[in-house]
Amino acid sequence: MNANLEQIKQEIIAGADELHSSKEVYEFRKKYLDGKTGKIGLLMKEMKNIPNDQKAEYGKGVNELKVWALEFIGGLDEKMKAKELQDRYESERIDISLPAEKTEQGNLHPITLIRNQLIDVFAGMGFEIFEGTEIETDYYNFTALNTPQDHPARDMQDTFYLSPEFLLRTQTSAGQIHVMENKKPPIKILSPGKVFRSDDDATHSPMFTQMEGLVVDKGITLCDLQGMLDVFVSKIYGEGTKTRLRPSYFPFTEPSVEVDCSCFECGGQGCKLCKGTGWIEILGAGVVNKKVLENCGIDSDEYSGLAFGIGIERTAMLKYGINNIKLLFESDVRVLKQLND
Repeated sequence: MNANLEQIKQEIIAGADELHSSKEVYEFRKKYLDGKTGKIGLLMKEMKNIPNDQKAEYGKGVNELKVWALEFIGGLDEKMKAKELQDRYESERIDISLPAEKTEQGNLHPITLIRNQLIDVFAGMGFEIFEGTEIETDYYNFTALNTPQDHPARDMQDTFYLSPEFLLRTQTSAGQIHVMENKKPPIKILSPGKVFRSDDDATHSPMFTQMEGLVVDKGITLCDLQGMLDVFVSKIYGEGTKTRLRPSYFPFTEPSVEVDCSCFECGGQGCKLCKGTGWIEILGAGVVNKKVLENCGIDSDEYSGLAFGIGIERTAMLKYGINNIKLLFESDVRVLKQLND
């Protein structure tokens, strides 16, 4: 009997050397101390087979073995958990002497940068911001802007029509009409937003961003327009940049002009960017056509206005030296990392 108890004790001592985790200790404990299946637990079930005069001694021996096993295996469990905790600390320890991991700093998209810069420039001249809707009616996009029914801009190949009445706006100029219908002069607004045209090549996109400017007041002339645009180009392209006006035609302005700025790359001497001319075309503008004012209920004998439309993608391409408009829409991080004002 005593030899059997001693054998189990030695078996527990020897088995302890094979344990490597608290989970293994838990299973080892069940193997010997489980009340139903454990080896020590089963010893008590043998009591019925022990002679009566030996039962007391047998029971005492089993209890002593059980107490010893609980203490021995409990000590193993504590040591194993302490070791596992230490291993976890070691694996999660941070070496503060190591250099910090480099974190990438994002920057605004070129279109957003230019948009914000333009708003800052014109807000400094007293312009308010008006953002119209991207879906417009034919009336606001064309008719109210003095665009005749047979004008090429109305053709299906140039305009995205949603129905005979509704379309994706081709210009933010439609916002001018909404403002002039609901606000009496003086008016000074800037209208940025997405516009849509059926055009796609290296310098054009079916969707692009435009910023329309409108001023309506008494005595507005082309001189006021050029003065504003001189401030605009000097702020965006650098001090010393100047503008010039060339005659053009737009249905909603009369007279109409194409606006060039002196080449900021070569200082007007002639280079690849300006194609040797010293000038770069940047936007279209003009004095608001009297018919457009009258369509909005504004007395064209008392008030006059000026309007200009800036292509934000074109401005960004010129400023940052981008030769393909698609680079502005592909979100190539290699490109965007190089553009950060």
